[in-house]
Amino acid sequence: MEVTIKEEARAEIKIWNYVFGYAKIAVVKCAIELGIADVIENYGSPMPLSELATALRCEPSRLHRIMRFMVHDRIFKQEPINQHTVGFSSTPLSRCLIKGGEKSMAAFILLMSSPNCLAPWHSLSARVLETGNNISPFEVANGKDLWSYAEANPDFRELFNNPMDCDARLTVQATIEGCPEMFDGVESLVDVGGCNGTALSLLVKAFPWIRGINFDLPHAVAVAPKSDSIENVEGDMFMSIPNADAAFLMWVLHDWDDEECIKILKKCREAIPEDKGKVIIVKAVLEVDKEGDELGVARLMLDTATMVITNKGRERTLKEWSYVLRQSGFTRFNVKPIRAVQSVIEAYP
Repeated sequence: MEVTIKEEARAEIKIWNYVFGYAKIAVVKCAIELGIADVIENYGSPMPLSELATALRCEPSRLHRIMRFMVHDRIFKQEPINQHTVGFSSTPLSRCLIKGGEKSMAAFILLMSSPNCLAPWHSLSARVLETGNNISPFEVANGKDLWSYAEANPDFRELFNNPMDCDARLTVQATIEGCPEMFDGVESLVDVGGCNGTALSLLVKAFPWIRGINFDLPHAVAVAPKSDSIENVEGDMFMSIPNADAAFLMWVLHDWDDEECIKILKKCREAIPEDKGKVIIVKAVLEVDKEGDELGVARLMLDTATMVITNKGRERTLKEWSYVLRQSGFTRFNVKPIRAVQSVIEAYP
């Protein structure tokens, strides 16, 4: 009976978190838009509410309520300044909200909390009930699929591309640190769906012997900066992919179902040498109830997001990755975890 009472108490606490679950992302979005983390970080010492309100041009009592929420959620710390005054200080979590910060995730939060990406979640139950219909909730809410909408709306395209840059900085660095040996002997590397070339530029900087090919649709490649070590090539990955020693894919394959994923991987296989070529995939690998996997829930949420935002996308388990790779003609592959939501999959013809 005692155990049941405790479980019921925990359930009551958890259900209140669901009731107001949207409040957390709304408060964090508010903090990013106001630049709270930036101002407190630049201040350099515990910042009094009065000075924070002045710097942000905010109404003090309302700002206090926002800060009280974030201190409780351990986004910021509250520390004494003197006997009568306390101030707010940065934490590792608040530094993830600094716009343009080294480890910032602010761009992701602004994208996923935007009206374009929030509205589709209201159709999740309809999506689950549907059979034989591959129109995503995103398309229902916005009138176009994700890619068509981004191509037609430059503001949204920028909102969408910014998180890709943000993740590239974090995940490519984790890849470089976690498995640099994968790039030994790779003289040319094509980044399939490389957008503006952020990921590839980090790789060729870390491994300067690599000649990079940034490959994507015309509107994506158009915003890529020019570089002596990277060639920007426009095209369609379902038609053909430029030849290189290795193909690199990140934030691509989870947008498609198995059939389309296999088509892309077959084109990658055609683009690399039979004897020494390989494909390097940086993507989530779902593991059910893996003990000690603190990022497991993030991968599951990412999988749900692909169901809402893309028409056919999904994250994959190790068994599902094995299926699409072998159906694409790859005879062997290995998976290496890195310090990220993603893992690195290395596949050979």
